[in-house]
Amino acid sequence: MWDQSIDPVGRLWLSALIAIIPILVFLLCLVVFKMRGITAGVIAVILQIVVAIWPFGMPVPSVAGAGLLGLLTAIWPIAYIIVMAVWLYRLTVASGRFDVIRTSISGISPDQRVQVLLISFCFGGFLEGAAGFGVPIAICAALLVQLGFGAVKAAMLCLVANVAAGAYGAIGIPVIVGARVGEVDVMALSFQMVLVLQLLSLVTPFLLVLILDGVKGVRETFPMILGVTVAYNGAQALILTTLGPELADIVPGLFGMAVVFMISRVWKPSRVYREDGGVAPARVQQDFSDVVVAWSPFYILTGVIFVWSIPWFKNLFVPGGPLDALVFSVPIPGITGVVIPAGADAATTTTWDWTPINATGTAILIAVLIMFFTTPQLSARQLWSELGATVAQLWQAIVLIALILMVANIANYSGGSASIGNALAAVGPIFPLFAPIIGWFGVFITGSVVNNNTLFAHLQSITAQQIGVDPTLLVAANTAGGTVAKLVSPQSIAIAAGAVGLVGRESEILRASIKYSLAMLAFICVWVYLLSLARLSL
Repeated sequence: MWDQSIDPVGRLWLSALIAIIPILVFLLCLVVFKMRGITAGVIAVILQIVVAIWPFGMPVPSVAGAGLLGLLTAIWPIAYIIVMAVWLYRLTVASGRFDVIRTSISGISPDQRVQVLLISFCFGGFLEGAAGFGVPIAICAALLVQLGFGAVKAAMLCLVANVAAGAYGAIGIPVIVGARVGEVDVMALSFQMVLVLQLLSLVTPFLLVLILDGVKGVRETFPMILGVTVAYNGAQALILTTLGPELADIVPGLFGMAVVFMISRVWKPSRVYREDGGVAPARVQQDFSDVVVAWSPFYILTGVIFVWSIPWFKNLFVPGGPLDALVFSVPIPGITGVVIPAGADAATTTTWDWTPINATGTAILIAVLIMFFTTPQLSARQLWSELGATVAQLWQAIVLIALILMVANIANYSGGSASIGNALAAVGPIFPLFAPIIGWFGVFITGSVVNNNTLFAHLQSITAQQIGVDPTLLVAANTAGGTVAKLVSPQSIAIAAGAVGLVGRESEILRASIKYSLAMLAFICVWVYLLSLARLSL
């Protein structure tokens, strides 16, 4: 057993500064030196290994084990989910159905300002609630590119739009995990999420149009933006305060898409906006049944993932459940039984879980197969050739994700992540001002709001009790800060780059997104601090 230290040099602030060096260098490599993502990732891994061994004193076998765990996690479940989602999208294109989808969206409105609200905000929110794990970014960014958006802008818009939905993920899992780890009531946390994040969600549709077409664009599409904002956020706030987080993305996303359709039937903008200044495609009359069939892959995807997400299905695979033998827990040499993360229970054991049946990626695979067998336009040769093309398209993005997760796991198990979190917590009564930064950092290094809450929700809750602040507020701050970090998380950037064909040019997407992430983070920090002063609680 190795005893982890979060302050190996005797001064917590200095230990934290050393711990953050690999992440700072990674950012500099991408933003300032404009290196390829994989090159920056390799440099970050090397630096993280050095920092873990000295000064944190992590044994070399444990460093290797933590890196192996990051690699395995990148393969399963993350790469599995991404490859399956993009494979489904490519098959939709190969079958010709995507042409019908594109035409149906243009039929609702040829204006790209309306299209970005429909796809990246409403449909993206719906997919986030149904699947999570980067699926909405991958599918919606590819959709926007097919509709004529520039690749960098399409990726950046989908990352920004995800702010309204990313906190709740697939079936509310980030909030549920935050409540469990932070030892707070899930309904109380859902209520605090409305207080902390809903203002930012309210302005997101306005921001998307502002990015596309400036203030003039906001004025010209104000009725549509207002309708979408009220519909989506009204439904989301109502669900969070009455039902909890499970449906906080799915129902608002569906409601928002319906509102876009209804408003488009009675209102049109005075000017049709096209990003390239080109002429809008002529409206094509479509048979309703053709449109329904064309969109069917996404209906199928939603239905299967919904089944995978319901408690009855999940309970089949829990310890003692009828199918628990199909969950394989693989011990990690150097980690399992050797290293316990700071703040974790002494009984905690770390394993890599391989779940071939109940994985989200398997749900998407089933949707792919159902689509294939119900699509006569596709041949078996196309099915497998598109899979090969998908892997060829995404392998560099997957390598980058693996490198970042190696950095994250080595930082977590060496004590580096806890060192950074505890250094921020040491500021005392003004801690709520910095609480979202911990969440931002957690998602930046792990790419997941769930993992972020697993790492830091307990720290936030304990610190809140020490300084006399409602613990649910700071757990919500951790979740919200992590949500805006998804705009610049290397994992999210890699997924977006792979989806729009910008592999190797991740730095362009990061430079386009980082100012929005930091501005949103600053707002959340100030807002949470004001809420803490008001001592708001459920």
